[in-house]
Amino acid sequence: MQFVFLLEQVVNGLVLGGYYLLIALGLSLIFSVGGIVNLAHGAFYALGAYLSITISRWLGFMPGIVISPVLVAMLGIVFERLILRRFYREDPIISLLVTFGLAMVAEQALRMIWGSAPLVQNLPPEFRGPVMLGEFLFSRYRLTLLAVVVVVMAGLWLLLNKTAFGRVVRAGIQQPDMVAALGIRLQPYMTTIVMLGVGLAALAGALFAPITIVHPAMGAEILTIAFVVVVIGGLGSFWGVVLAAVLVGVVRGVTIHYAPAAGEASMYVLMFLVLLLRPRGLLGEPIEKFEK
Repeated sequence: MQFVFLLEQVVNGLVLGGYYLLIALGLSLIFSVGGIVNLAHGAFYALGAYLSITISRWLGFMPGIVISPVLVAMLGIVFERLILRRFYREDPIISLLVTFGLAMVAEQALRMIWGSAPLVQNLPPEFRGPVMLGEFLFSRYRLTLLAVVVVVMAGLWLLLNKTAFGRVVRAGIQQPDMVAALGIRLQPYMTTIVMLGVGLAALAGALFAPITIVHPAMGAEILTIAFVVVVIGGLGSFWGVVLAAVLVGVVRGVTIHYAPAAGEASMYVLMFLVLLLRPRGLLGEPIEKFEK
C-alpha cells in the first residue's frame, strides 16, 4: 500500500512538473534568443487562466482552453514589437526593470477587471472522477493534463529541431554573430519566439485553472518556480528544462506529502545541489553572447 501511495505521488509530481515545464520553456526561449529577462511572463500565465474561465462561461470548457492561449499569443506580438524589441541590444537590467513594472501593472489590471476574489474553474463531467489501473488510483483530469503536456513538448521539439525556423533559432542562441554574418536577422524570429513563450504560459494557466487557485497574484507566485527550473536545467538546453521541470515537480510533490513544511524549500535545495556540481545547470550549454 505504501508503494502504491508513493507511485501516485510520483505521478502527481509529474503533472506538477508538466505545469512548470509549460511556463519555464517559454521563459527559457525568450531569454536564450533575445537576452530578455521577462519578469512579466507570469502575468501572461495568469491572463491565460482568467481568459479561459471567462470564455468557458460563454462557449464551454474546451473552447476556453483553446482560445485563451491563442489570444494571449496574439497579445505577445504587441508585447514584443512595442516593448521587448527596444531592449535586445541594451543592458539586460533595463529589460528586467521594464518587465517587472509591466508585471505589476498587469496584476493590478487583472484585479480591476476580474476583482481580487479568487475565481473557480469548474470541470465538465467527462473530466471528473478517478481512473483505476489495478491498485492505482489517478485523477482523470490530471492524466489528461500529463498527456497534453507531452504532446505540446513533442510538438515544440519538432519545431525547434526539424524545421528551418528551429535551425535558425538554435544557431541564434549559440552563435548569433555567425547568423548575422549570413545576413539573417534574428529580430523577426523573436516575434514568433515571444508568441510561443507567452502562449505556452497562457496554456498552463488555462489547463491548470481547474486544479489551482486563480487570483491576480498567481503570476508572481509561479515565476520564481519557473526561474528555478530554468536555472537547474541550464540555459539553451531544451531537454535540460524538461528534466529540471520533472525533477522539481516530483521532488516537490513527494516532499509536500511526506513533509509539508519542507515542500517549498525542497526545490531550492535541489537547485543549490545542482549548481554546486554543475554551475551551468544539468544540461546547460555555453552561450556565446553571454560569455564574451
